[in-house]
Amino acid sequence: MFKNYLLFCFFLYFAFANAQGKVINKVVAQVGDNIILLSDLEVQKLQVTSEGSEMNFPKECEILERLLIEELLLNQALLDSLVVTDQSVEAEMENRLRIIESKMGSRQKLEEFYGKSTIEIKNEFKEQIKNKMLSQEMEQKLVRDLTVTPKEVSTFYTSIPKDSIPYINMKLGFQQIVNYPSITKADKKRAFDALVEIRKEIVSGKSFETMARIHSMDPGSAAMGGKIQASRGMMVPQFESTVFSLKVGEISEIVETVYGYHIIKLISRKGDDYVCLHILIMPEFSPEAINLSAMKMDSCYSMLKENKITWDEAVIRFSNDELTRQNRGVITNPITGEPTWDMEDLNEVDQQIYVLTDAMEKGDISRPSLYVDIYERKQGVRIVRLMERYQPHVANLKDDYSLIKRAAENDKKQKVITNWVDNKINNAYIRIDDDFKNCQFKSNWNNIKN
Repeated sequence: MFKNYLLFCFFLYFAFANAQGKVINKVVAQVGDNIILLSDLEVQKLQVTSEGSEMNFPKECEILERLLIEELLLNQALLDSLVVTDQSVEAEMENRLRIIESKMGSRQKLEEFYGKSTIEIKNEFKEQIKNKMLSQEMEQKLVRDLTVTPKEVSTFYTSIPKDSIPYINMKLGFQQIVNYPSITKADKKRAFDALVEIRKEIVSGKSFETMARIHSMDPGSAAMGGKIQASRGMMVPQFESTVFSLKVGEISEIVETVYGYHIIKLISRKGDDYVCLHILIMPEFSPEAINLSAMKMDSCYSMLKENKITWDEAVIRFSNDELTRQNRGVITNPITGEPTWDMEDLNEVDQQIYVLTDAMEKGDISRPSLYVDIYERKQGVRIVRLMERYQPHVANLKDDYSLIKRAAENDKKQKVITNWVDNKINNAYIRIDDDFKNCQFKSNWNNIKN
C-alpha cells in the first residue's frame, strides 16, 4: 500500500508540475522544523479527485490533517534517530521509476515528459521519499507489537452498523501440484554455448543492441536492445558485481545468475547509477523432459481420481514447486497475502486458473495442463484443485474472520496513532495558515499555544 502511494505521488507530482508551470507556492502549515507547502496539499487533492471524490473545504481540511500527522511522525522519527538508509531510498525510487517507465514506454519518454534526467528526478525526490519512509517507519514503530484478541475482533464486528457491514464478492481458493522439467547439465551447456557464439559475433563487430533484440530472453529489456538503467542494489549480486567491474564500453565474459547466462556491456556509470546492455540466455529443457513431467502428472491425476492417493500425499510425491509444495499446494494471493482470490486479482496474476476451475465444485481437480510461472518464467505441468468457493455475501465472522481481524487491527492501530498525536501536539511547534483556521480537525491542531 505504501509503495503504491509513493508511486501515485510520483505521477501526480509530474502531472501537477507540468499542468501548473510555475506554481505560486506558500507554507500552509508547520510542524516543528517541517513545513507543508500549498503544492503538497494540491498534489493530495489531485489524488482524491482522481478517485472520483468531490473536493470541498472539509475534505481539504482532512487532507491537511493527514499531512500534519505525517510531519509529526517525521519530527518524532528524527528525534528518535530512526534510520532509513540511502540504499533503501535509492532502491525505492528506482523501483517506482521503473514502474512508471514501463507505463510510459521508456525512461527516455519519462525524462522528456518531466523535462529532466533520471538523476535530476531522483535528486528532486530523494528527500521527499526519505521523509515519507521515515514517517512510515515511525508509525510502524508505534504499532509494531499491536495485536487483537478474538474477543476484540468480535466486539469490533458487532460495533459496525448493520448497513455498513461490507459486501464480499465471490472468493476462490486454489491448490496446485506442479512438476517442472529438470534442467540438465546438457541443457545448461547448450545455453552457455549459444551465448558464447553470440558474444563472438558482437566482438567481431555486430551490434550488441541488434543481437539483444534477436536473441535475448529477457522480456523486459530485449525490445530496447538489452538496455537496463538501474542503481546499486537493484539487480542480483552476480550481475551487479560484473557491472561495477567493467569499464565503459567493455563487454563482460559470460556471467551466470539464477536466471541463466548473461553478457553485459557497460554504457555509463555515475556513482551508484548505471546504464548497461545485456543479453540473457536461459537454459531450456528438452522436449523429452516436458514429456516426462507430463507422464508423471498423468499418473498423479489417475491416482487421485481413483482415490489411490490423497491430495496431500500427491503434493509431496509429485510437486517440485518450492512455493506451494510445503503448504499442501495452497496458492497464496501475492497481492493480499491471503489463500483466497477475487476475480480482479486472478485476472492480474493467473488468468488461466479461472478457466480451469470455472465449472468445478469444491474439491474437484483439473486435468494436467501446461503452465507458465510468470514470476520465474518457468514452464511446467500442473493439476489445480478448487479448495474453496465463497459465494457473494455480507461479511460474517465465520467466513471472513481474517478480513474482519485485519479491519479490527487497523481500527486499533488508528486509535493508537490518534492518541499518540493528541499527546504529542501539545509539546510540538504547530502553525496553521489563516486560510485553514476554520478547519474542524479531529485533533486539536488549531488551538495549540505556541
